[in-house]
Amino acid sequence: MKPRDSLTPSMPPGWFHARCRVCWFVFGLLALVLASFWSLDLQWAQFFSWAALRDMGRFLGEFFPPDTQPEFLRRVAWAAWETLAMSALGTALAAGAGLLLALPASRWHRADAAWARTPARWLLNVLRSIPELVWAALLLISAGLGPFAGTLALALHTTGVLGRLFAEAVENAPPGPGDALRAQGVGGVWVFLYATWAQVLPQLLSYTLYRWENNIRAAAVLGVVGAGGLGQMLAFHMGLFHMGKTATLLGAMMVLVALVDAVSLGARRWMTR
Repeated sequence: MKPRDSLTPSMPPGWFHARCRVCWFVFGLLALVLASFWSLDLQWAQFFSWAALRDMGRFLGEFFPPDTQPEFLRRVAWAAWETLAMSALGTALAAGAGLLLALPASRWHRADAAWARTPARWLLNVLRSIPELVWAALLLISAGLGPFAGTLALALHTTGVLGRLFAEAVENAPPGPGDALRAQGVGGVWVFLYATWAQVLPQLLSYTLYRWENNIRAAAVLGVVGAGGLGQMLAFHMGLFHMGKTATLLGAMMVLVALVDAVSLGARRWMTR
């Protein structure tokens, strides 16, 4: 039998081959989805019944007309600004803290021992595994009601998310420029600043802007637990069944999210030109 040349490319295994890892992963994922449908009590017939649709239509009809009184609109505008400020400040704090934690949580090059990589990643896992609502509920004890607790809650959770994304970006940066500098005797910090940092900076900014978009929505939800902003007004008026005011607040949330999405998308396109 003629031995196969080591330079000859080998074809990937077929879909029904025992060595096809992608196949086993897809099959396992499908099995998990099917098991989820089987284990959950999903009452689709009741959900799409005529009575449920009628009740939902009557409930939605109570949102109209929205409350457009000038005094209430001024309060909504201030709450929207508070929500925007919470998300921006929380994201900015998280970007700085995430970068500081991403440096020890990543391996800068193949020969790097990276002794702090595992504990730093554990810390990032803890920060992002706790939802913003739980962080806000914990911080309300020390920071009190208002946007300060919400801002800190956003910063802590987003630090875990951005820190992990930043660390992955640093580790996946092309090693060529860094290896060339190391061959010339350049130290590790200067290699990072002049090679790795220049390559990953657009990606880090893109991650930060995307998380800012998410934090707008999270900041609105955090108000439900008393963290200020539109969410706090929404929880108050929904609890009193002020449906017209609730409709105005929901509209303000939609406008705010759309505005931030447009600004973020424009900034990302400008950076990639």
